[in-house]
Formats: sequence, C-alpha cells, structure tokens
Amino acid sequence: MSEPLLDRLPRVLRSDAQFWSLRIVDECVEDHAVRNDVAQPLRMSRDRGAMLVAWCGAGAGYAATADMSESGLQAALEMATQRAQANASVSLIDHRQVARPAESGAYESPGLAQRLPDRREWLERLQHECAAANLDSRIVERMAAVQITHAGQTYLTSDGVRIEQRFRFMLPQIAVTAHDEGVTQVRTLGGDFGTLAQGGTDVLTHFGLDGASVRVADEALQLLAAPNCPSGPRDLLLMPDQMMLQIHESIGHPLELDRILGDERNFAGWSFVKPEYFGSYRYGSALLNVTFDPHQREEAASYAFDDDGTRATREYLIRDGILVRPLGGSLSQQRARLAGVANSRASSWNRPPIDRMANLNVEPGASTLDDMIANIENGILMQTNTSWSIDDQRNKFQFGCEYGRLIENGKLTRVVRQPNYRGISASFWRSLVAVGNEATRGVYGTSMCGKGEPMQIIRVGHASPACVFSHVDVFGGA
Repeated sequence: MSEPLLDRLPRVLRSDAQFWSLRIVDECVEDHAVRNDVAQPLRMSRDRGAMLVAWCGAGAGYAATADMSESGLQAALEMATQRAQANASVSLIDHRQVARPAESGAYESPGLAQRLPDRREWLERLQHECAAANLDSRIVERMAAVQITHAGQTYLTSDGVRIEQRFRFMLPQIAVTAHDEGVTQVRTLGGDFGTLAQGGTDVLTHFGLDGASVRVADEALQLLAAPNCPSGPRDLLLMPDQMMLQIHESIGHPLELDRILGDERNFAGWSFVKPEYFGSYRYGSALLNVTFDPHQREEAASYAFDDDGTRATREYLIRDGILVRPLGGSLSQQRARLAGVANSRASSWNRPPIDRMANLNVEPGASTLDDMIANIENGILMQTNTSWSIDDQRNKFQFGCEYGRLIENGKLTRVVRQPNYRGISASFWRSLVAVGNEATRGVYGTSMCGKGEPMQIIRVGHASPACVFSHVDVFGGA
C-alpha cells in the first residue's frame, strides 16, 4: 500500500462508529533447506490484508479484507460498524469504558538493514552443515535449514494514532536421525521450532548453527548407545532449551487472563489459576521471578505496541515466587478489573487480537552451572523438548526430552535416552531450589504457539537460565 493512501485513510474512511482502527499486516516467508545433501525446493509465500475494528456504544465489530483498495477497506469498515451496532446491547465488554490507543510510535527488529545471503549462499552454508553431520553409517537422515520471515504492521485509528512496526524473524534448524538395531534417536539444534529470534545472520551465531551439526550428530549416536532413562524421584536440572517449554506450558498458558476467565474451555481448556490469586498466591519458591519483557529486541516476540495499539512495557508476573499480574490485554483487563500487560496479539490480518504470551522470561539467579551440578547427589540433566502433555487446567503435565545425562555425587555421568518427567504446575515451581546466573541463560523462541477458536498460531519468546528442581518424578520412555 502506498504511503499517500496510508496518510489519507484516517480522513477518507467513513463510519458511524465512535472509534475505529485499521491494522494492516504484510508478511513474506522463505524457506531454504538441505536434506541428506540434496537442496530442497525454495518455498516462498506472501500474506497481506487488513483488519478493521469499530466501536459503537458498548459493542465492537470486526471485519477483515484482502482488498487493500480504498473501497475495499471502506466496505470492511462498514461491515465492522454494522456488527458493532448489532451487538451493542449484549456485549460482554462495555467498550465505552476501554481506553483508546493514544500514542503513535514505531519499532523494528535489530539489524533490519543488514543484507542477508542470497539463495546460493544459504544453500552452500546449509550443505556444509548437512554434509558434516554424516559421521557414521548409522546416521540415516540429516537436515539443515533456515526460515526467514519479514513482517510489517501498520496500525491506524480514527483518533489519528499511527504505529509502524517492522520485523525480521530467523529460524535456523539442524536435525539428525540415527538408527541401529531397531532403535531410532533424533537430536536437533534446539527442538523442532525452538530456535526462533529476531535479527539477521547474528541469530545463526546466537544459536551456534555453524559447526553445530557435528555435535548434534555425535549426540544422536551417543543416544543410540545409551541406556534408557531410569525411573524414580530425582533432582532435575533443566537447561534453557527445555525451560522454554516448561515456562510456556506451566506459567504462560495458565496466566492468560482470557483463559482464566473461561474463553478457552471449549478448545484447550482453562486454568487452575483464579482471579483472586493475584497478589497473594505462592506460584513458586522465593527464587522464582518471571517477567513479561517485550523490550529484549533479539527475542522472538519483542515489539513496542501490541495489536490493540497499547504501548508494551516490562512487567513482573511472578516476583519472589508470588503471583502478581496476569497476561491480559486491555479488553481482558476491563472484564476482570485486573492490571495486565500489552499482550493483545493476532496471528494474522484476518484474526482479532486475543491474550497471548510474548516474551515470557525467568530472571537469572546467582548459581553457576558447576555449582548446581556439584550440589546434586542423585539427579539428571535434561535438554531439548521432544514431547509434551498437559491437562485442561494447565496443571498436571508430562514432558519428554531428547537428551539426558545422569548426575551422581555432584558429577555428570552417563548419557541416557528418552528422559521424561512429570509434575503439577501448582507445586512444581515451588520445588525450585537453584536458579542459574546470567552465564547459564539461553534465549529461545518458537513460531508454533497455538490458541483460540479459530486457531491462531503465533510467535513467542522465552529466556531462562538453567534451573534445578528437587524430588521430581523422572521416568524413561517406552
């Protein structure tokens, strides 16, 4: 869409609504991959459209369109206005009491001006990694890939607010499969979709893509020869790439305010957390500090404004183990009468924003990795999620990892395969006995967080140090 048209839209679009907003999303994705030394076909896609929102009295209406002409946007605004008028008498939220976006601004991912490699350069880099993973005849599949997404969002309101945000997301991946005598093991760089971040080629450096395939392949071979993970209560040392999943499922989803209010019951369930818990409930041990932080620009879900036009600020959700704030955007805050965060987010132009995680981080503590290991007599280290299951209250969970190592008498010992653990969110975090320092911290992200009806798949980020939990139920896979 041309700049002149964007500039005049707030003047030329007409509506009987007391307030309206327009959110334009333009997203381009390209995938480069090499599998078993063969370059895969280039995949490219582009998705562009707009969401119009109108407030009439207490009601609100939405309408989306891929017709980006002035007439197409006007027709969508008229439809949104009609819907707002139709539901004004039965609206769950009185939109006359919801604060309107009041601040213009901009955001862009770090290094957005950096030139990226061309198709030939990407394939050369990925082919090198794919070939280097071919260590042994027992390696049966090797894959190296990078996905690049450029996304732009423009948010305009009838009050004259204009927000421009530009993003670049990089997702480097390595996966190696080993097989021998009926046993198959897979090792990856950071899970199937765990290595997402904003930036340029520095993201590949951050996740250590170059040269990683040899280590990943070697660990896949180690797992082939390793015994199955033993069962029984043990101290559990989770590394950051598994802490990502633990935070996501047993803190992030339970704290989504619309879920707490019951919006997800028909689909993915609601939450064991109640509105009255905020301000007093002990979610974890005193070592647990969790922040909503959209300002760490390298993380996958950093931004300056959410998709309802609210300025995003860093906030504590859990402080010294006490639950203090939910993950609720402006509309949920109005419903629950609770302070929340700027996390109304939509997966695309044709979906309205709902309460979503963004960057949800465990703050570093004081322990070194060596000290944490040295203080464990009977434990296990686990890395990289491979499976997850959690009940419809986001409380009881069972997670599996790719790679485990036993900790015996303060030392890392044998590699074990198919390590799993289970627990209950409401008590698991209270068993937190050590939080790693900044040197143990890892920054991860995923593009695959699902929620909502209809389904919305969105990007989230999670940064965490390594953490130790006491007396956890550990078991081996089948």
